[in-house]
Amino acid sequence: QVQLVESGGGLVQPGGSLRLSCAASRSIFSIFAMGWYRQAPGKQRELVARLFIGGTTNYADSVKGRFTISRDSAKNTVYLQLNSLKPEDTAVYYCNAVYLRDQYWGQGTQVTVSS
Repeated sequence: QVQLVESGGGLVQPGGSLRLSCAASRSIFSIFAMGWYRQAPGKQRELVARLFIGGTTNYADSVKGRFTISRDSAKNTVYLQLNSLKPEDTAVYYCNAVYLRDQYWGQGTQVTVSS
C-alpha cells in the first residue's frame, strides 16, 4: 500500500504561484507513476500532470508551460509547481500513485485562484 499526504494549497491571486507537495509512505522509485489530478465543483476529476518511474512526464494541455511536476527521491516527495495561475485552475488537487496495478489517492488540497 501507499499513503499519500498533500500540502501546499491555498488562496492566490490570478498570475500567482503555488507549490503543492505529496509525500509518499514508500520509495517513489518503487511506484510506477505519481501524478496530480484536480476536481472543480460540478466537474469530473481530471489529470493535471504525471511523472513516471523512468522520468517521463505528461501534462494536460490546459497547464502546459505553466505547471511543472518534479520529485525529490530523498524525501519520497513529488511536487507540482503552479505558475501563472488562472481562476479556472481553482479546484481540489489530489495526489495519485499507481503501485502494483492499484491506485492510491491523497486527501486533496484546495487551490483557489481569485482576486
